[in-house]
Amino acid sequence: MSIYQEAPVSAAESRVAGPVDSPLREETIFELLQGAMAAHPDREALIFPEHGLRLTYAEFGAAVDRLATGLLNLGITRGDRVGIWSPNRPEWVLTQFATARICAVLVNVNPAYRVGELEYALRHVGVRALVLADRFKSSDYLGMIRQLAPELDTAQPGALMAERLPDLRMVIRMGDGTDIPGMLNFAEIAATPSDTARLDRISAVLSPDDAINIQFTSGTTGLPKGATLSHRNIVNNGHFVTRTMGFTPEDRLCIPVPLYHCFGMVMGVLGSVSKGATMVFPGEGFDPEQVLTAIAAERCTALYGVPTMFSAMLDTERFHHHDLSSLRTGIMAGAPCPIEVMKRVVSQMHMAEVTIAYGMTETSPVSFQSHTDDPLEKRVTTVGRIHPHLEVKLIDGEGQTVPVGTTGQLCTRGYSVMKGYWNEPKKTAESVDAEGWMQTGDLAVIDDEGFCNIVGRVKDMLIRGGENIYPREIEEYLFQHPAVQLVQVFGVPDEKYGEEVAAWIVLKPGISATEEDIRSFAKGLMAHYKVPRYVRFRPELPMTVTGKAQKFVMRDAMIEELGLSEIKTA
Repeated sequence: MSIYQEAPVSAAESRVAGPVDSPLREETIFELLQGAMAAHPDREALIFPEHGLRLTYAEFGAAVDRLATGLLNLGITRGDRVGIWSPNRPEWVLTQFATARICAVLVNVNPAYRVGELEYALRHVGVRALVLADRFKSSDYLGMIRQLAPELDTAQPGALMAERLPDLRMVIRMGDGTDIPGMLNFAEIAATPSDTARLDRISAVLSPDDAINIQFTSGTTGLPKGATLSHRNIVNNGHFVTRTMGFTPEDRLCIPVPLYHCFGMVMGVLGSVSKGATMVFPGEGFDPEQVLTAIAAERCTALYGVPTMFSAMLDTERFHHHDLSSLRTGIMAGAPCPIEVMKRVVSQMHMAEVTIAYGMTETSPVSFQSHTDDPLEKRVTTVGRIHPHLEVKLIDGEGQTVPVGTTGQLCTRGYSVMKGYWNEPKKTAESVDAEGWMQTGDLAVIDDEGFCNIVGRVKDMLIRGGENIYPREIEEYLFQHPAVQLVQVFGVPDEKYGEEVAAWIVLKPGISATEEDIRSFAKGLMAHYKVPRYVRFRPELPMTVTGKAQKFVMRDAMIEELGLSEIKTA
């Protein structure tokens, strides 16, 4: 028997509503943590094996208060935007809760961002303080921020005045490095003696409806939009995600997915805290051997990942050397799930209760999730049923709800819908109508039991290894190349990542360029996963009679040229 009531489904229309058998949690993020601290003070909350860090819920709460007090002493106040640019590190989670404690707005900066993307994000939402790691993989964060704000080399700590980043006043470096004069040290700030009375006075006037988080999601206009989320949005979504999997304080969740994304910080962190469960972060980035080692050593009962992560773990040479018998459940999400991968996860990783989830950043993120007791056939061919306190309908091009079993654009309404795009009311109104329906842009089919299958996208978004990629954004950057006259970007099938990025380019007359020229140029402007793998030069692009590019023609031609085939997915 499912823990949820069956979602009511209209016999005639593709419109479903989630159960309301339990109330929404009217809590702030810090109140969520307070509840876990009170109920489970001595239970392990955070484990970072790579950093040798283990904190109980009591220790975690005390560390959050010290950091929150340190931020207040720097002048960070309610509503200030605090950016965080880092892989999965302890400082990330501490900052998430410390900013929520004082009602500063946490701004998630993608660890893969390059200079152009970073500058846009920081300027667009007016980030006042930026917390950053030194580097991650090939990304030199210190080098990039100094490129944007060379004034850091002469500024007083906390008093930055940067021409290109006029709102930024302080840069807080993780660790205790001191070689850049204008930077503050995270370790020193986090060691500030806590002023609990002062913090409690602030927390007492906070509302669950306060904006607390901005996550950037690329748009078809070519530039990222800042989806603004409240405590209510993400506290409840994390709660219902882990409730669906039957989480208890005894569960130990392995989180190799990035914290900058809702998958890590909402479904992972807030979901675990809502149940008093333990969070295990196997490394700063994803390494399959490292994840398997952490699962076995920490006896994890649950695991999150995108399909490519699960495939990488299953195909690791030493896979069978790891004891994964403690695993019970988890989530596979972020990209279309290959059916065969799902079956192998169930049979070879002991995850008999693994679930599939679907959503988007603007909906906090999850709208649909399969249940642990759903038949395996439903869990490998659908994204499950609607979450509690949410409504979904599928509409046609005229805005009319389509019949059950018919493809339509998926629209979501309920507590999870974002407050809006930061400082972009027009774009918000284009996505969320007057009745509160969020148009996702995804095409779906809902069956007569309420199970949903995502069948495509209304527009051109592609998903590579769990990352949503919007062609127009890449096109905008490639248009900056001096040789590019016209460019169209689209996705083609890929066995490893689900989809890969392809670009067709028309060069300006008399100017030449090579495929490597284009890729090298792109690498300096955008995250690695957005850089086109396939670049082709064409004398002209296929267009309709009204001048619209026919991406499907380009896609079909590339599939034929490369000898690709569509990936069979759930």
